[in-house]
Amino acid sequence: MTKMPFAKLPCAKTPFGRAAPGRRPARRLARLLLAGTLALAPLPLAAQGAGGAQKIGVSYQPSLYWALPYYVASQKGWWKEVGLDPSFAVFPAGAPQVAAAQAGSWDVGGTGSVPAILGAARFGLLTVGLTNDESKTNVLMVRGDRYDAILKDPKQLAGQKLLVTTNSTADYAARNCLKKWGLSARDLRFVNLGQAQIISAVIADAGEVVGVWAPNTYTLEEKAKARVLCSGADAGAVVPGALVARADYAKAHPEEVAKALAVYLRAWGWAKANPAEARAMAKRFYAEGGVEASDAAIEQEFSLRPTFTLDQQLKAMARTGGPSEVDGWFSRIGGFMAEVGTIPQAPDPKGYIDDAFLKRVADDPKLKAFATEFDAGAAQR
Repeated sequence: MTKMPFAKLPCAKTPFGRAAPGRRPARRLARLLLAGTLALAPLPLAAQGAGGAQKIGVSYQPSLYWALPYYVASQKGWWKEVGLDPSFAVFPAGAPQVAAAQAGSWDVGGTGSVPAILGAARFGLLTVGLTNDESKTNVLMVRGDRYDAILKDPKQLAGQKLLVTTNSTADYAARNCLKKWGLSARDLRFVNLGQAQIISAVIADAGEVVGVWAPNTYTLEEKAKARVLCSGADAGAVVPGALVARADYAKAHPEEVAKALAVYLRAWGWAKANPAEARAMAKRFYAEGGVEASDAAIEQEFSLRPTFTLDQQLKAMARTGGPSEVDGWFSRIGGFMAEVGTIPQAPDPKGYIDDAFLKRVADDPKLKAFATEFDAGAAQR
């Protein structure tokens, strides 16, 4: 059987929970939050676990690159080294994930920038760090036989259908690409489809121009010979992923939030310093979440998604001379969400982006050494 770059495996389980389909657009996220669709029992806050470790609820989405550090840390036993005993809540998308946070069902985790902003607007979800930069993996793609002509004259796109999951990071990247070429969203016919439907349409030759995110980009490249016409990065649209925490948990247990951040940062440092082992571990992590990844797809994940060291995070979040770089990234995405009607107005980043917990890591010599142990080796590669 030919291996697809990201072919779904039937009913696979992650090491921490059951896998499920990919993310949902922000509009549905808003509906789920308002409707309160999940009624999950809250986890005990910082209760004592085995050996006196503090219990902490950690949330993520399976088989996504930015979630790899949670898997690495668990395989390496690093949670125990900082006195944490994690229980993992695995969600198919940002919508149910953020809704569960509102119900108090997890404490810290990672998610996309769109659900992070909506969680902030709805109930004060804090962004306490960055997972990765997804700007190069939220893209406009076109069928291979149309690539050269459209790249030469992008205004040929006017009047065409654009298949995209609206109110998503792919939508955000697509609109910025159009703006770069002197086009507006009104110049094209936006067709709202899920990512799986978009892939099917392109493979069936029923879609020419599409907005997608990784890993769907790799599938279209390998299966349909589609090519990336423009990415968020090409259009100057930064698409960060967010490390988040419930505000009430963070206020009550700032040390646990800092320790969770240290574990996450340590795992990225190790992955950069040990590229071969990290790629093998990523393949296992994806497979356990129900996704079979080709070597080429895994390589693209590592090469196209920059991650951030402790120093880089603090620099990007610093407000010494005014709004931080991260404030600007999230403000622009929040503005997009307000423009398309997901939220009435973008929340002020100063109200929900908080670097205090990363500063705790930096100010604690032992915790900083733990978080950054592999950074020197990574920098030499």
